[in-house]
Amino acid sequence: VQLVESGGGLVQTGNSLRLSCAASGGTINIYAMGWFRQAPGKEREYVGAIARIGITDYADTVMGRFTISRDNAKNTVYLQMNSLKPEDTAVYYCAANSVVSRVARGYEYWGPGTQVTVSS
Repeated sequence: VQLVESGGGLVQTGNSLRLSCAASGGTINIYAMGWFRQAPGKEREYVGAIARIGITDYADTVMGRFTISRDNAKNTVYLQMNSLKPEDTAVYYCAANSVVSRVARGYEYWGPGTQVTVSS
């Protein structure tokens, strides 16, 4: 399955963005979908994930601000990001795997990423 993220951009602190992850070459309903981010000079960091049955999991750093959803009919996963902070600035990646994992190496398929920049 091929994944492509979109929706990134430059926003001010406190604003919102919604990222999309569109899949092709396969159906996402058989996959758990994760979101990760990587800031310059830092390791790739877990943001959250959504299981095949829709159960979600989030990192403590984004809990209550970010929401992951999936639309299997559109073969797309979303990351709604509210109350954005400068420390949320990173390249955001979506990933697919058979099960939810908080570890990047646990995911088999990855998108190329989309840049999110939050200005103070």
